[in-house]
Amino acid sequence: MTDARGELPPVNADLEARVRAGLAEVERRLQASVDSDAPLVADVSRHLMNAGGKRFRPMLVLTAAEFGDPEARGVLDAAVGVELTHLASLYHDDVMDEADLRRGAKSANALWDNSMAILTGDFLFAQASQVIADLGAEAVRIQAQTFARLVEGQIRETAGPREGDELLDHYLRVVADKTGSLIATSARYGAMMSGSDADLVPVLTEFGERIGTAFQLSDDVIDIASDSDELGKSAGTDLREGVPTLPVLIARRSTDPADARLLELLTGPLTDDSLHAETLGLLRVHPAMNEARAEVERRAEQARELLAKLPDVPARDALADMCDLVVHRTT
Repeated sequence: MTDARGELPPVNADLEARVRAGLAEVERRLQASVDSDAPLVADVSRHLMNAGGKRFRPMLVLTAAEFGDPEARGVLDAAVGVELTHLASLYHDDVMDEADLRRGAKSANALWDNSMAILTGDFLFAQASQVIADLGAEAVRIQAQTFARLVEGQIRETAGPREGDELLDHYLRVVADKTGSLIATSARYGAMMSGSDADLVPVLTEFGERIGTAFQLSDDVIDIASDSDELGKSAGTDLREGVPTLPVLIARRSTDPADARLLELLTGPLTDDSLHAETLGLLRVHPAMNEARAEVERRAEQARELLAKLPDVPARDALADMCDLVVHRTT
């Protein structure tokens, strides 16, 4: 799923035109939302905004709104609000990860410093809250709950699993909170703001949660399988930081003696470039990668199953195409 500068699901010409127009307006409003009397604030805030990105969340808002009135007041503001929230989280994530690259460009913390990146993230969260505040008390409550899940997911990831926790279960909870929560809110906002039938709102919300989790798990595969030029960021960032993702957690279950070197590497720090490169090379050819791809496909199929509960309109086909894209991007 890509932004207005990329491809859209070619399911219906009218739908595609509406979503493209909506994304273009979202882009304009994003730029306007970070205008500031302090030039540095605007410059740092626009850094990642102008570096590209899929605009997956605004696209999901606009697509979910097709089940009601896509021109309804609040739909575009909701799309702007979720993208500002997402962008804010990226500034904070890059500080946590000590990342040098984001979307093919130097990260804000690398160009400026950690303090500036954190403050910019805070500024963007504030701007998102201001946009959402105009949508009413219920929207504000949902935004607060979503923000809490984002933070809880980051804390859970940073603290690591507690003794006795199953590692994969812990990780999937982190993914649901850090990624699934905001994508679920995107679908929920689109349905709510467009005045969709009340019984469709929880279906679209759950679809967002499921496809959001699948989307992040597909990113886990891509982060290992692709090189830095393809990714637009450093390959294996989580691996370097010692954050186990889906392929790593699956590989660690191996009892094959042939995997002894890989398992040894995965138990130690990988800050050394040569060890990091060796680990990436071993993981890329390990059966864990295909198991991880199968898990992405399984979860995308779980999202697709929900679509049978939605009206048979072009937007439902577009959501089905989102499921296909999440799977195909890992192959």
